[in-house]
Amino acid sequence: MVRLLAVSGSLRAASSNASLLRAAERLSLEGMSIQQYLEVGQLPHFDPDLADNPPAIVVALRELIGRTDGILISCPEYARGIPGSFKNALDWLVASHEFPGKPVALFNASPRASHAQAALRLVLETMSANIVEPASITVNLLAKELDEISIAADPQVRQQIVSALEAFKGWIDEQARLR
Repeated sequence: MVRLLAVSGSLRAASSNASLLRAAERLSLEGMSIQQYLEVGQLPHFDPDLADNPPAIVVALRELIGRTDGILISCPEYARGIPGSFKNALDWLVASHEFPGKPVALFNASPRASHAQAALRLVLETMSANIVEPASITVNLLAKELDEISIAADPQVRQQIVSALEAFKGWIDEQARLR
């Protein structure tokens, strides 16, 4: 079983990024489970003095990441960058031993979010994430206000998501065989 953690970089209730990740969960493949992480907004402000002895919610996030085989991330762009709350979550993972080398697939809900995607890639590469390019997709959900059911039902978007999940699962399975 391939276990994925889906993390939205948006705190909005009607976020297209979160809807895209929930659509991926609906479309998850046989032999795959996707769990949504919903506590990005609950994490305390990053404090490097607490990195070695973090709050319980941070410990729980790190442990959750340690139990997953890969991470799906969908992040919006705010002011040409990564939203502060999501960057805060990433900052808490920098000093962790669970995150380095973790496979990551980037799901982008807007072709216009290119600055945030570039910044996110730079941060993730700095954190030693393993970005799986064939599993990373951009779909155009901008201003469409679609929920996960509508996204999963759209034939073109459905195919993009399924193909990305197949690529991600295949990559993770291949890496497991090589170990």
